[in-house]
Amino acid sequence: MSRPNARDEARRWLAQAENDLAFTEHSMRGGFHAQACFSAQQVAEKAVKAVHYLRGARVVIGHSVNGLFEALEAAGLPVKGLRPLAAQLDLHYIPTRYPNGLPGNLPFEVYTAAQATDALAAARRIVAFAREQVEGAG
Repeated sequence: MSRPNARDEARRWLAQAENDLAFTEHSMRGGFHAQACFSAQQVAEKAVKAVHYLRGARVVIGHSVNGLFEALEAAGLPVKGLRPLAAQLDLHYIPTRYPNGLPGNLPFEVYTAAQATDALAAARRIVAFAREQVEGAG
């Protein structure tokens, strides 16, 4: 099986990010705030990886959305001030999932609708950026 071209691979990653975004919205409506925060981080990670694949990456390693953006900036791509949003989303990577991620607390008991709303908004902005990159690649 041949390797997909860069644009096709980017589209695959972006499509998964967009599908995950729909799931994140569903999670939030259901009151699963910790899970929505984690899922928003994952959405953003996949969206930014789509941009890396678009730019010719063969493998993209790492889970930090901010780190993935940092690499794009280092390669000369302006990321439109999205790194602060990425850094906020990265805070949700571990503590949203594990009972020992927030000592003395359980994620589902402490994450709030406001946090999930902010995470979802950040993920939407990052997906929009990735979509602009991928679709603009024509």
